[in-house]
Amino acid sequence: MFGKGSKIYAMVVGCCPKCHEESMYLDANPFNVMKIYAMHEKCSYCKLVYQIEPSFFFGAMFVSYGLGVLIGIITFLLSYLVFQSNLKTAFISIVVALILSNTLIMRWSRNIWINIFVHFDKNWEEKLSK
Repeated sequence: MFGKGSKIYAMVVGCCPKCHEESMYLDANPFNVMKIYAMHEKCSYCKLVYQIEPSFFFGAMFVSYGLGVLIGIITFLLSYLVFQSNLKTAFISIVVALILSNTLIMRWSRNIWINIFVHFDKNWEEKLSK
């Protein structure tokens, strides 16, 4: 369910959404801020071009917003309801959580965005050889 061949796997790991054989990014480390957006032009296995159209990843901005809101809500619920902090502390914890997860949000939003449009194909090798 969460292994190779699933959407969740491709979204979390950042591998090619079509074949799941290699990372889409030049540096697989999401915390290397200098290369956060550096991507391969295409997959070396199935030849999928990642930049499907000009400004394709612009749509990932909307996914990024949603992920940020989700992290903010989860952080608030944990801080305010579980740890019973005051509102000021809850707000500070939200800011800290968003700063710490910023690079992950940037990568995950791109991964989610491309996985909306490209689906895993277990027979990609057969189609490539034709």
